[in-house]
Amino acid sequence: MNHERERSLLWKFGAGFLLMVLLTAAASATAGLLAIKTVAERIPKIKQDVPVAPTKPGKPQTLMLLGSDRRYKDRKDKNAARSDTIMLIRLDPKQEATTLMSIPRDLKVLIPGYGYDKINSAYSVGGPKLTLETVKQLLGIKINHVINVNFSGFRKAVDLVGCVYVDVDRRYYHSNAGLPPSAQYAEINIRPGYQKLCGKQALDYVRFRHADSDIVRAARQQDFLRQAKDQISSSSLINHTGKLIDIFTKSTEADRQLATTVGLERLLKLALFSAGHPVRQVPFPYQFVQSTLTDGTPVDYVTADPAAVAQTVDRFLHGAPAKKAGHKRRRSHRSQTKIPSLLVNVRKSFAAYVAPAAAKHKLGFPIYYPATATAAARPSNVDSPRLYSVRDRADRSHHAYRLVFIQSEVEGQYFGIEGTDWQSPPLLSHPTGGRTVNGRRLLLFREGERLRTVAWRTSRAVYWVSNTLGNSLTNDQMIGIAATARPFRTASKHHR
Repeated sequence: MNHERERSLLWKFGAGFLLMVLLTAAASATAGLLAIKTVAERIPKIKQDVPVAPTKPGKPQTLMLLGSDRRYKDRKDKNAARSDTIMLIRLDPKQEATTLMSIPRDLKVLIPGYGYDKINSAYSVGGPKLTLETVKQLLGIKINHVINVNFSGFRKAVDLVGCVYVDVDRRYYHSNAGLPPSAQYAEINIRPGYQKLCGKQALDYVRFRHADSDIVRAARQQDFLRQAKDQISSSSLINHTGKLIDIFTKSTEADRQLATTVGLERLLKLALFSAGHPVRQVPFPYQFVQSTLTDGTPVDYVTADPAAVAQTVDRFLHGAPAKKAGHKRRRSHRSQTKIPSLLVNVRKSFAAYVAPAAAKHKLGFPIYYPATATAAARPSNVDSPRLYSVRDRADRSHHAYRLVFIQSEVEGQYFGIEGTDWQSPPLLSHPTGGRTVNGRRLLLFREGERLRTVAWRTSRAVYWVSNTLGNSLTNDQMIGIAATARPFRTASKHHR
């Protein structure tokens, strides 16, 4: 892949990575505030006069991050660029979380002055300015800053901060061997399971687009961002401040208010007070529809109900649903034993699925598998069960396994069970709650209203259930699967 093509793909995740660097760097005044003047002087300004809302010190800010999907051939032929992803970020120190919301690029909207079309067309006909006007009209909110991203230094930046441990939901694979040029696209080979992704692999993972919907791609990028922010320390950024600033300024252009010492200082100070908050994804409501152009050409759109959009915007602006006054959840000290009725018994079939791997493994700890699951769930035979090893930050090797289950192949939703004798992986560093069910103490990790991960420990290993990228499993389903997961036993021990 030539450099120009790689650079045009890099920006897509660059928006999220930019935010991760911004929030983490802002956790240290040395890394964030002392470099303001240098950075402000070096950030290129967007050529258009983008009408962003003025900011006030200490007040919340909404950022819109843009980029284009124009490839080298498009540049050469002078084809118009389209915004490949539109990501909104809300920084508000008074809320529980920093929120992210990606607007599907295929969303059918009214583009001011041009009529109805996919929202990414706004960029091709009117650049960042028209995109901003379209988004404001769609959502009814003020946007304080616009940042155009082309993250050509992504691979170096990921390696610079020590790579990122990622809970990979399924196998990502494509080879161009034997394919004609018209059928070729970016190659990738990443297996499922918890693992450290460095430069090229991280790039391959976040830019993967073949057979994925726009919704799944956005969820995967934001999931990577969330895990990256939790792992990268301020000290590592301080040690590489100069190099990161160089990457930042060469890979972005900003509105004229942000590209000033005052504008950047206000944003960084806001990020400083928001740095301790979790990064929370707010899914955009969507429906896939098919239509036909006037010339008879079929076209796929994404549509959204206006009422659902309004509710989503409210969640985006306020970080989390408001708690009801005077309401307190009472927790029982006794073990809760009720398992949700919306799960079905899959013990026999899933045990047969695990049996070949369990018979030959030398992990040193049992393989837990689901005894109950959703009615739609079925095991994936693509590189699952996977027995492998993962290395920690000190380069010590740990045994691990991953089971992958398909919840909805059409929608790209896969959940999994992971087990490892690495007792302290970064993924499990900050539980948001706990519950005892069926005598098993569960660690809960929430992302907004939904559980992203449910884990439990034994004397020899730690295990967890991972939700799908779209968090399509309900909280009760996640807890039920984790609470009823069983260690595989040989046939002689399995029958009582």
